[in-house]
Amino acid sequence: MSHVGAGPRALTRSVTFLTAGALAVLTLAGCTSEEPEGKPLAGPDIATAARARVADGGTLRWAVDTVPETLNAFQSDADATTHRVAQAVLPSLFRVDAAGRPVRDPAYLESAEVVRTEPKQVVLYKLGQQAVWSDGREIGAADFAAQWRALSGKDAAYWTARNAGYDRIEKIERGKNDLEVKVTFSRPYADWKSLFTPLYPKDVMGTPDAFNDRARRKLKVTAGPFAVERADREDGEIVLGRNPRWWGEPAKLTQIVLRAVPRAERIAALTAGTLDLAEIDPDTAEEVGLAGAPPGAASGNPLASPAAPSSGGPAAGPEGRSAADALRSWAVANGSDEEAAHDETLARAEQREALARTQRRRTALRGFEVRKSLEPAYTQLALNGADGPLADERVRRAVARAVDRDKLAEAVLKPLGLPAEPLGSHLALAGQDAYADGSGALGRPDTKEARALLVDAGWVPGGPVRERQERKDEQKEDGEEAAGAEGEGDEESQDTDDGTYIVGEDDKGEDDKGEDDRGEDDKGEGERQGGERHEAQGGAPGAYAPKGTAAPEGTPAPEGTPAPAGAAAAPLAKDGKALTLRFVLPSGPGSGTLRAVADRITAMLKRIGVRTDLTTVSDESYFRDHIASGQYDLALYSWPASAFPATDARPIYAKPVPAADGSLNVEQNYTRVGTDQVDQLFEQAAGTLDEKEARTLIRKADSRIWAAAGSLPLYQRPQLMAARKNLANAGAFGFGTPVFEDMGFLAKGARGPDGGGKRAGSPAP
Repeated sequence: MSHVGAGPRALTRSVTFLTAGALAVLTLAGCTSEEPEGKPLAGPDIATAARARVADGGTLRWAVDTVPETLNAFQSDADATTHRVAQAVLPSLFRVDAAGRPVRDPAYLESAEVVRTEPKQVVLYKLGQQAVWSDGREIGAADFAAQWRALSGKDAAYWTARNAGYDRIEKIERGKNDLEVKVTFSRPYADWKSLFTPLYPKDVMGTPDAFNDRARRKLKVTAGPFAVERADREDGEIVLGRNPRWWGEPAKLTQIVLRAVPRAERIAALTAGTLDLAEIDPDTAEEVGLAGAPPGAASGNPLASPAAPSSGGPAAGPEGRSAADALRSWAVANGSDEEAAHDETLARAEQREALARTQRRRTALRGFEVRKSLEPAYTQLALNGADGPLADERVRRAVARAVDRDKLAEAVLKPLGLPAEPLGSHLALAGQDAYADGSGALGRPDTKEARALLVDAGWVPGGPVRERQERKDEQKEDGEEAAGAEGEGDEESQDTDDGTYIVGEDDKGEDDKGEDDRGEDDKGEGERQGGERHEAQGGAPGAYAPKGTAAPEGTPAPEGTPAPAGAAAAPLAKDGKALTLRFVLPSGPGSGTLRAVADRITAMLKRIGVRTDLTTVSDESYFRDHIASGQYDLALYSWPASAFPATDARPIYAKPVPAADGSLNVEQNYTRVGTDQVDQLFEQAAGTLDEKEARTLIRKADSRIWAAAGSLPLYQRPQLMAARKNLANAGAFGFGTPVFEDMGFLAKGARGPDGGGKRAGSPAP
């Protein structure tokens, strides 16, 4: 499951998400740079091919997560597929380029510019002469005005999800002719390029009934290279066909079928040949890469593995068996013990059939390849500052400084062959104009400083932990049988009914390298489903520890002795209560990466004496019942990036305010951490027409968000797409808006992508 929002607008950012003190303010002076830092970490991987090399015709079968409830992108239940359809069938006045910047779409706009700033901002749009709706009517001022009235927030009859930007418009007028639209703003708006994308016809926006109901299942009037032929939730498909009135380069494909296929079922659909393009998880990517690997190759590609050994004599057994095992099996099957030989013969037959199935599957997957980039989205660690220990900014900062983001990014992205760089901003991604690394406002990972912050907040070793240990020592001295039954070295750290906290072997020191580099076998039992509590486990007694792991200490250090670097610190307590944080995660398919990241974060927090209570819940209830309702301390989820952070990021970091009914209005700030300073900086950035000043204000806002430690950006999300090898101009799009009219299958005789075959992970220009 991908906990990431559907589209570029703020209130459609529903997901596969706070008050800085004097210390935060003092650290802001030198923590932002004046210029954007670097280029996008990875460019698009879409097998670019010139249109002349793409065949005319064909159907692209593209896996999506859902057939959406609505085709109206401005309604609250719009999702990723809603926005994908809108990109293909509706005008986008400004598209997003490969560097995440808005660029004019010449198919619709000849020009768009601010022509006046005083006394009020005026933007003049000059539309393309051929731009028409599918019913033959010219795109014009009437469509702009209808969308403004629907989204301005002034008419409650429109069930809109957002009005940001539209609420600043004062009037819309026809210009010198029908191809000109003049928009006057009541107050300056820096992100004016975010408006009218997508642009719906006045048939949809003109009345509340049309907006609320008619556009949910059908879009009769469109203006893109494709049009909606059918949207069927029962069949799980949306069919897009060529728009005969499209005035631009004609679409190469005859149809695009967006087919709802659950993530867990996509490998089977690819094998069955019912899909041509699908976003996949790392395990599926590895299998696709393995199928395409040359026989016997030991590729350096992390998505490919050596091919299976060939069958034959006793030295070459089924996949996964060593030559010695194969020889032993052959000997038993041909030995004198008839019963053992019979059993072994049956087992060998089952293994041969399993191998044959695997080889058939790999043969079916050989027509696919993995195209990979980085999504325009990032994964973050959210710290709920509404109540509990994390309501104290010092505790949030301690937790944040205990997390090594470099190691987390490396663990997730390096095995995929993608740039393993941690994200330095909440509000932009590397390569975007507003990007600058603002993490200096928080500081580098430092367990010593993190422990000092916790001590300053009143969390110290001992308390109920020490009392429990003293009772255990007394029981041992008295020779009580119960104490011996408890066992030593394998007891989980846990809360007891009397409020004490039991210290087990898991609380003893470990070497830093050993903790971070643990393999899958060293991570413990895994999650208990159904919302049950569990802790990330350490090595069981007698198990082999990773090479380099320090031997456990025999006795606890004297009180007040600082824990060595990399060692698990003694559990902390305050006012008779141990410091334990509820860490909530989703349990559905595709959540394995989040759980692995959570395990690593749990290990990092142990080094400063913070324990976690890991709980997995269903995907359906993850956001509704936990994130949005604030029933968590720590959580992992993602936000999409935006080319307009002053508008789109503001609801995510706005300071929560009391609502009229007494509840707290958090908008999309699910961490409940916000400051007046951040709100003011967003407002100033949205209201200035000086682009350089706007970038400076956004970077200052980001620094204050870092200092408040309500959320910790970890890494840009990987984007892995399985695509037919002959599919051109489609795949892992990265930042860029897809060019639907150029997608298609290579003509007979055309081979490989243009540009010398430059592929995934290549730096963008």
